[in-house]
Amino acid sequence: MAARKTQDSTPGTETAILVAYAELIEEVGTDDVSFRIIASRAGVGERTVFRYFPARADLLLATAAWIEATIFSRAASESIFDVPLAIRETMAAYERRPELAHVVAETAMRGVNGADPAPHRAEFERLLDREVTDLDDDERLAIVTALSHLDSSTTWVTMRHELGMRGRDIADAAAWAAEAVLDPLRERAKGA
Repeated sequence: MAARKTQDSTPGTETAILVAYAELIEEVGTDDVSFRIIASRAGVGERTVFRYFPARADLLLATAAWIEATIFSRAASESIFDVPLAIRETMAAYERRPELAHVVAETAMRGVNGADPAPHRAEFERLLDREVTDLDDDERLAIVTALSHLDSSTTWVTMRHELGMRGRDIADAAAWAAEAVLDPLRERAKGA
C-alpha cells in the first residue's frame, strides 16, 4: 500500500520511519516493536506512523521494499556471466544482515503488493537479450527463472535454516549453481 501523504508531512518522514523500523528489526526482531517505539526512534508522533502505514503489514512491506532497494542494492552487472559473482556478493550481504534478509524473504514469499520476489529479473533478461541472441523463449525463461531464484533472499533463508549451511558456503553454492546455469551459454555467446 502506498504511503499516505498529508499537507503536514515533511520530506523524509516516511524514510525516517522505514529506517527506524529496519534498525529496530535488527535489534529486537519484528514482533516486539510497537508503533510508539518506531515513532520515538524516527522522531515523529505515533499518529504520523499510522498516517503513513495504517496497518503493520503496510509498514512491513514498505520496509522490506526499502531494505531491498537500499541496504541490499547492488550495481547492475555488465555481463550475464558476471551474475554469479553478483549473486555471491548478495548472499554475503544477507549473511551480514540476517534479520533484514528474513524480512525481505518473508514479504517476497507472501507474494503481496510491494514485494518483489525477483528484483533483478529485468536485468537478467536485458543481459541475455544482448549477449545470447539465439535463445528460444523457453530457454530464456528457464535461465531467468533459475538466476532469479538463486539471487533471492528466500534462497539464502532456505540454505541457512533449512539446510543448515554457513554464510560462505551459501555464497559459494549459489554462485556455483548460477555458473552451472550459465556455462552452457558461453560458447553460444561467443558465436553471437
